[in-house]
Amino acid sequence: MSKPGKPEEAFAPPLAAIVTTVVSVLALGFLVWLVYFHEVDTSSSAGEGLPALNAFFNASAVVLLLAGRRAIRRGQRAQHQKWMLSALLASALFLVSYVAYHALQGDTLFSGTGLIRPIYFFILISHIALSAVVFPAILWTLYLALTDRIDRHRRLARWTWAGWMYVSVTGIVVFLMLHVIDWG
Repeated sequence: MSKPGKPEEAFAPPLAAIVTTVVSVLALGFLVWLVYFHEVDTSSSAGEGLPALNAFFNASAVVLLLAGRRAIRRGQRAQHQKWMLSALLASALFLVSYVAYHALQGDTLFSGTGLIRPIYFFILISHIALSAVVFPAILWTLYLALTDRIDRHRRLARWTWAGWMYVSVTGIVVFLMLHVIDWG
């Protein structure tokens, strides 16, 4: 039995699950609306540099996730926490920049043809689908860590880390395929 005032009592699991679910559904719904239904003036050059910034934030998250994993494997819990919170910040900055880009520029169409087209869409669709799962998993994994439920945190974090890493890496790949590689 836990003592009164322990961190896990500050935010009970059912309430945390409700908050995580509501935030995740609202965020996903907003992003779907923003990317697929929000109309923008595509003649404006505002936000053109944001995809490169998004890739930078994703690359930062990759490096920070690797550093966080290395720290926890070495038993450096405090350092692990710093790396993982930094990865969370990098991903949050990515999300803000991503929203700004799509609000200003709309959706970017893929110009590749032939065999690369289904490969691109496989990467994109898996990236989007997994990000919809990873976002609430990150929030829940963070909650478990902050409330000192370390055994549960550890079990979920293995899956969350792998999904987060995949989403971050494929975000960079999508950027390269959309904005760097010349398919013409």
